[in-house]
Amino acid sequence: MKITQRFDRVVKPLKHVDCSTKDPKPSILKIKPNLKPKSKTKPRTIKQKALTQPGLHSKESKPTVLLEKPPILGPEFYQIDALDLAPRLLGKYLRRDDVVLQITEVEAYRSNDSACHGRVGITPRTAPIFGAGGHAYVYLCYGLHTMLNVVADQEGIGSAVLIRSCAPVTGLETIKQRRGLDTEKPILLTGPGKVGQALGISKEWSGHALFASGDLELLDGPEVKVEEMVVGPRVGIDYALPEDVEALWRFAVAGSPWISAPKNTLRPPSSSTKLLDITI
Repeated sequence: MKITQRFDRVVKPLKHVDCSTKDPKPSILKIKPNLKPKSKTKPRTIKQKALTQPGLHSKESKPTVLLEKPPILGPEFYQIDALDLAPRLLGKYLRRDDVVLQITEVEAYRSNDSACHGRVGITPRTAPIFGAGGHAYVYLCYGLHTMLNVVADQEGIGSAVLIRSCAPVTGLETIKQRRGLDTEKPILLTGPGKVGQALGISKEWSGHALFASGDLELLDGPEVKVEEMVVGPRVGIDYALPEDVEALWRFAVAGSPWISAPKNTLRPPSSSTKLLDITI
């Protein structure tokens, strides 16, 4: 597999731009009866409007459509540095039960990173992050929010990618029920705790193999190119070292409304974001 993008650490923060978007009304399937006078030869018919669902790059907040189940990503997909894995996860699908979500925003956490849980070493809580890439690392934030991370790299490294936001694909009613929120607007899934709640997972899922068939799976999806991304510093890591606080290790799909706050710290990659060609 050939990876054409890699983001290296950038210490100096980029200028802020406002990437916020408005949430339009959700699309509705309308059925229009044929109101023309009845014909003696032709029976009255019902015409159904087809839904046109946008993809990841649309500025509308309508769900996307999954025509068929994509293949599960194999263990080898994850056997790379967390900073390489993070942008590759954009556009991929998370599936559990009837719920399918498309990943729109992530954050990378590396083993030598003062913001990474792996910095404290192996404990009962952090042990899964030191497992082989492709497993889930799930923890509770403030004892309330279930945070799903995808473990990266080889066993013993201690790095992962946090899933910050997703867009709904299937199972919208189940998502609403789990979230306790009757809306189709991005507030439904823009935030890592919301993603965990929508999938109906708990910290007991930590260590689960995302490449195993059944239960919680990570499926292949469209590639999001560098020019289709925005990058910025990670969120909520003020306790970390300054260089790690400022590192542009947050990646999101440009133009998507399914991105968490703050949005004004995100901007397109510039020449100061180094790109490398890597073949694995």
